[in-house]
Order: sequence, then structure tokens, then C-alpha cells
Amino acid sequence: MPDTPSQAAYRAFCATAPDVPLFAQPWYLDACAEGGSWDAALALKKGRPVAALPYFVKQKGPFRYATMPPFVKWLGPYLLPELRGKLATEHTVMKALIAALPPLAAFKQNFYPTITNWLPFYWADYQQTTYYTYRLTDLDNLPALEARFEADVRRTLRKSAQHLRVLHDLDPKILFDFAPAIYRKQQLPMPFSWQQFKRLDDALAQQQARKLFFAVDASGQVHGAAQLIWDAQTAYFHLAADNPALPPSGAGKFLIWETIRYAAEVLKLRCFDFEGSILPGVEYVRVRFGATQTPYSFVWKNHSRAFALLETAKTLFR
Repeated sequence: MPDTPSQAAYRAFCATAPDVPLFAQPWYLDACAEGGSWDAALALKKGRPVAALPYFVKQKGPFRYATMPPFVKWLGPYLLPELRGKLATEHTVMKALIAALPPLAAFKQNFYPTITNWLPFYWADYQQTTYYTYRLTDLDNLPALEARFEADVRRTLRKSAQHLRVLHDLDPKILFDFAPAIYRKQQLPMPFSWQQFKRLDDALAQQQARKLFFAVDASGQVHGAAQLIWDAQTAYFHLAADNPALPPSGAGKFLIWETIRYAAEVLKLRCFDFEGSILPGVEYVRVRFGATQTPYSFVWKNHSRAFALLETAKTLFR
């Protein structure tokens, strides 16, 4: 399907913009757009695009609404560096982005943690909820970082290093096959198919923006697997799962440490993002690795009262 004019303009904008985050890259959105389609609002200054707001649209009956696509943790407004930190300019540009959005029954997005100004959306009657991710921002000093780990984490890492090693070239299907156990623990359905996962993993591999990590013992058994993805600023601990058929071996913590080391030593990045979560058990592990709680905004607006009632009913009778 050919691009819309705004999609084509957004691709051209991203080709020259210096630091568009990974999740907002057009090729990433292409790989995740199953079940809907993506587009982008653009703000112009003297005829030149200076900011963009990519969004993902789904259809439910007569309602067309913007939401988060699979595998996309954050979106939100992207402004060129020259515009950032100047509140009056930010306000003007964000108002232009809001005005450029198409008619929608609802708009729901997680904004990047780096977007701290959502005030123009508030003025346009959008609402906001604060969520948290967990970040390590000093990867240039791994010994100091490791010293901040809780004692039980360091102990687990020492033990697991005695019987586990990392391989990178195993089949991605291994990670996918481990993943359903994560969601069963939370009493949730598996949110993506093998075809969806493979499509994204292939795109990431083609863009040289991912590495797979497998924790393997001396007999060749895979105890856990993880997918690390990145852009020019940040590495993201995107998906990880232990082998549910094996007893606990510390593989999960072992893989976290190996991906942190890779982000620091190979990618030369300073920021490592765990991609959430607000779940108590997950949050507990992130904090024990010394990660800093970092807020981000979920911003939404229901333009259609009928759609809002439909969403409420779906939640009540789930």
C-alpha cells in the first residue's frame, strides 16, 4: 500500500532529524502496524517540518481511534533539538501538532520519558496519568554501577556466571516460545503472535538495532532469552523470558547484566531502559539493579462519548 502524503513527509523528516527515537522510526512502525495503520501529524515553520506526532489508528465498528501499536512502548511529539527547552516555542508547535490530527473517536498515547511538557494537550482538554519506567543512566562506569546492585543480585550473578554462558546466534523462536509463561503468570492472554514477533525482529536485525541473548548451560539447555534493542541514545530491555520447563537458575538477572554490559561496552550508550513496569514484582527487580524510577505520561482524550461508553462497558464486562 503506498504511503499517504503525510507518511511520505514523515519518512523524509525522519531521514534528516538527528535523534528520532527507535519506537517512532517509520520502519519500526511499519513492522508493528498489524491490525491498524500509522500516520503522522507534522508542524511546519516557514514551510519546513520542525516537529511530528506519529500515531497508530485502529477501527472498532464505526469508530476510528488512535492507540499504542504492539511492541511500541512510547510515542508522543518529537521536536527538533533547536526547538526544545523554549516553552513558548514548544507550546506553539504542540498546538500545531494537535490541530493537525485527523478526526478521531479517541486518542491514547504513552509519551516518551523525555517529554515533560504536555501542557498544550491539557489546554486542549486532554487528560494525563503518570506511569513509570526504570533507567540506568551512568553506563560509562560499570564497576560503580555494579557496586550499587543489591547484595542478593550480585550473589546471583556470581553463581549464575559459574554455570551459564551467553550465546547470540540461536533461533528467535526460542524466546517467543518462552514468552507465554510471562503472561500466564499475570493471567493475561499472549498479546502477540509468532508472525508479529518475527516481523519486528527481522526489521530490527536488518536495521542493526537488536541483539538476542540466550543463557545456556554446559549441556546446551537454554535457561532464558532476551532481546535488547536500541537507538542512538538508549538501549531498551525489550523482551525477556525464562525457560518455564527448567527450575530457577538466575538466568533472568544474568541476562539483564549481560545486556547492560553490551549496551555499555559495545554500543557505548549511557542509558539503559527497562521499559517499565508498575507491576510490584517487576518493579522490585528493576530497583534492585539500581535503576532510577523515571516518570512518563499517558495522555488521552475521548472525542466520542459513545466510544467512551463502549470502552467502559468492555472493561466492566471483561
